[in-house]
Amino acid sequence: MVVGDIATGTDVLVIGAGPGGYVAAIRAGQLDLDVTLVEKDAYGGTCLNYGCIPSKAMITAADVAHEAGNAEEMGIHADPAVDLSAMVDWKDGVVDQLTGGVEKLNKANGVNLIEGRAEFADENSVRVAHGGEGQGSETIEFEHAIIATGSTPIEIPGFSFDDEPVLDSRQALALDELPERMVVVGAGYIGMELSTVFAKLGTEVTVVEMLDSALPGYESDLARPVKKRAEELGIDFHFGQTATGWEETDDGIRVSTEAVEEEAAAEADGGATAEFDADKVMVAVGRRPVTDTLNLEAAGVETNDDGFIETDDRARTNKSHVYAVGDVAGEPMLAHKGSKEGQVAAEVIAGEPAALDYQAVPAAVFTDPEIATVGLTEEEAEEEGFDPAVGEFPFRASGRALTTGDSEGFVRVVADEGSGFLLGAQIVGPEASELIAELGLAIEMGATLEDVAATIHTHPTLAEAVMEACENALGHAIHTLNR
Repeated sequence: MVVGDIATGTDVLVIGAGPGGYVAAIRAGQLDLDVTLVEKDAYGGTCLNYGCIPSKAMITAADVAHEAGNAEEMGIHADPAVDLSAMVDWKDGVVDQLTGGVEKLNKANGVNLIEGRAEFADENSVRVAHGGEGQGSETIEFEHAIIATGSTPIEIPGFSFDDEPVLDSRQALALDELPERMVVVGAGYIGMELSTVFAKLGTEVTVVEMLDSALPGYESDLARPVKKRAEELGIDFHFGQTATGWEETDDGIRVSTEAVEEEAAAEADGGATAEFDADKVMVAVGRRPVTDTLNLEAAGVETNDDGFIETDDRARTNKSHVYAVGDVAGEPMLAHKGSKEGQVAAEVIAGEPAALDYQAVPAAVFTDPEIATVGLTEEEAEEEGFDPAVGEFPFRASGRALTTGDSEGFVRVVADEGSGFLLGAQIVGPEASELIAELGLAIEMGATLEDVAATIHTHPTLAEAVMEACENALGHAIHTLNR
């Protein structure tokens, strides 16, 4: 203990108040454990403050502006003006409402909240440095600790987030003036979501991606409609290119790129090197776990070669009294996965028979159109020894999709041919992020194709496409040709 520290003790110490940490703290409080939650920045973590919620707010606002100005087919003629500063204020209001709710919920469940940065002093104590000069520090002894420090954007050489024209996703979402031109480095889900936002608001967007396709983590027939829609919005893609640097020009900046594979990329993009003029460059090439500030060595907690803390099916690290949840515990880096891990960690500490089951973790990309997946793809099912039965239903055959003016994409279900048990699903199209929940529940409950197909779905809704895809897999689809 440092001289001057105030020493306190707690049953459960949670480090980080993101969706993994604050859920763990609330659940532990519900289970009558004495809980202390330490947060160095803002309650709600990256998800509520800088990631999921603000980006979805901006996506919604951009959709409203774009759709209002592109609804002539419906007989609507409008020329919307975008006030980005007001839009950001509205987004910040949504964030404030949610983060304030997190703080109140924790207090209501008896969680002791401490603002500051925690680092381990030994296997059973941390030192918390409070923010600001003269705020002091304190030592907290714990019986159990839950690490939920999340992740942070990865910088690439030549592009420091400290440089004004270079943005990470958090900085891009806080702009109060719309850039005329933006280069986006990275065509993963963050790059594609924010590229779409800025393109819909009127920015001229160029995307540079090291690999040969957008959204490389998803099946090509899911990513294809997203790239097509992005190109219709005017987004200019350059694949097989890596960003090497930027320089100031008379009217902005110039971003330089280099072909990853010189011969192939030169043929595709017209040269081994390229330059793109812009006002801002946003780097979205991935995220890394935040473990470097924790002094994990003092606690004896180990990380793998990628810096993630490995855990078992109860969220326990190599030290059985220390748990890790959320992004810091590895892929997939999804808020809802972190929340469930936090819940399980709290219940295990309380002696409950809880464990993690990752067979039905949904994922969603809030592009236009949206992509959502859960469980196994057809290829993954084959690799695991199943004989998959696959059914699809296109949104162009959905009456509800047509009435929304958005009928791109499809619902696909993957089941075991012999038993009919659902194994996975993939959706690209309107409200994919909402529709995937039904299929996630079906997989979790051990439902079969017959179960979903026999469930009466409201008409006319997009959810009918889920039922129709299951009927298609069974060979008796009504509103589309059977496979």
